[in-house]
Amino acid sequence: MIKVSDSARDQVAKLKKLEEMPANSFIRVGVKSGGCSGLSYDLTFDTTLQENDQEFEDNDVKVVVEKKSLLYLAGTTLEYEGGLNGKGFSFNNPNASRTCGCGESFAV
Repeated sequence: MIKVSDSARDQVAKLKKLEEMPANSFIRVGVKSGGCSGLSYDLTFDTTLQENDQEFEDNDVKVVVEKKSLLYLAGTTLEYEGGLNGKGFSFNNPNASRTCGCGESFAV
């Protein structure tokens, strides 16, 4: 399961409205090869479920993760930090053994 912090929930709602996403849209979270630590996070809006997707809802946000990515993301919390020095969206991933300085990639 992927958890969504209050600040991430609020930012997702703002972005959905700003980008005029349809009511049935959701957040797709994934993992792909790349980044300085080996794996990187992928976060997008989507409206189409795929055969191997797992659906979750936390804090009024629907999150969809492909089964392969779920192995790396189980227990992760999606966070958002704004402000002048804010990082934007970030992932608090208990499975990551190492992360890069920018927080965009990780290793297990």
